[in-house]
Amino acid sequence: MKKIDCGKCKKQSVCCSFGAWVDLEEAKRIASLGLKGDFHHLEVDKDFPSGYRVGTSYGNTPCSFLTPQGLCAVHIVDYKFKPSHCKEFPYENKKLSPFAKVLCSLAAPKEKTGPGRAKSGDPRKKAR
Repeated sequence: MKKIDCGKCKKQSVCCSFGAWVDLEEAKRIASLGLKGDFHHLEVDKDFPSGYRVGTSYGNTPCSFLTPQGLCAVHIVDYKFKPSHCKEFPYENKKLSPFAKVLCSLAAPKEKTGPGRAKSGDPRKKAR
């Protein structure tokens, strides 16, 4: 399994682009902090310790706890309150998340370059 060091990521808030699922009990602890942010979509999910999960975003919007500076408001207050799902990303159930290739620049496949080949979007790319 590929080891990802999020501390080396130059785009750390990209993984928060679509929010996260949070266990209901974690959400209650976060709500007690009084931060600006909301939870949406309470759903039954037996994969979560409480049996319920809530989302930190509505639809395809960024996490509601993401600050204008691109930082996690929960993490700023106290890392211990940060949702497990967020602490573990880009991993899910001890495997690289399928979303990691899209939301994590360190997990995204690298484009191959070499003689006669250039990265896509490069104006030097050979026309066919």
